[in-house]
Amino acid sequence: MSNRTLNLDDTLYDYLLSHSLREHPAQTALRAATRSHARGGMQISPEQGQFMALLIRLMGARQTIEIGVFTGYSALAVALALPEDGQILACDTSDEYTRIARPYWEQAMVAHKIDLQLAPALATLDARLAAGAAGQYDFAFIDADKSAYDGYYERCLQLVRRGGLIAIDNVLWDGSVAAPAQDADTAALQALNLKLHADERIDLSMLPVGDGLTLARKR
Repeated sequence: MSNRTLNLDDTLYDYLLSHSLREHPAQTALRAATRSHARGGMQISPEQGQFMALLIRLMGARQTIEIGVFTGYSALAVALALPEDGQILACDTSDEYTRIARPYWEQAMVAHKIDLQLAPALATLDARLAAGAAGQYDFAFIDADKSAYDGYYERCLQLVRRGGLIAIDNVLWDGSVAAPAQDADTAALQALNLKLHADERIDLSMLPVGDGLTLARKR
């Protein structure tokens, strides 16, 4: 028995995947394609994608936000879990990276659920707020430039409904958040983690999934 989260060596991690992971063939192929990418480490882990998909189904989510698409694995996982009329507002600035995603979204027949906006995410979110979309989203996933996380969080908190969920990636930042910050990204994550811990607008859980995943439920 253990009263804390286990450390996973490669053998135990492989066991976890082989006894839990259920991927669509397009997800498996997209992971393989991203593995050789120069920035392939930016992709979320498959168990995190499956966990997020389960949250989407548990919530009955229909309208979601993703900030930071990269090659599209997390958007694919969420889109597969959404109902046929569900939609992701997918925010990114890179046509180069997101171009990799599109054939796999098509292969999984979920491309029509993904509204890809190639523009600075803050501008996209502010435009939705200006259009009266506050409280209209069920779920948001933040996984982009760390220095802007606080701004993304505040916009998403307005855009999600009461009882909606915001998932924030990389909150443990390979362990660096537990030491004095040596760079701006670490400092931004440390500041946000402290802010969320004290934020009475949300219910909170920080999980050691992937590189650290915070779940914030809007009260």
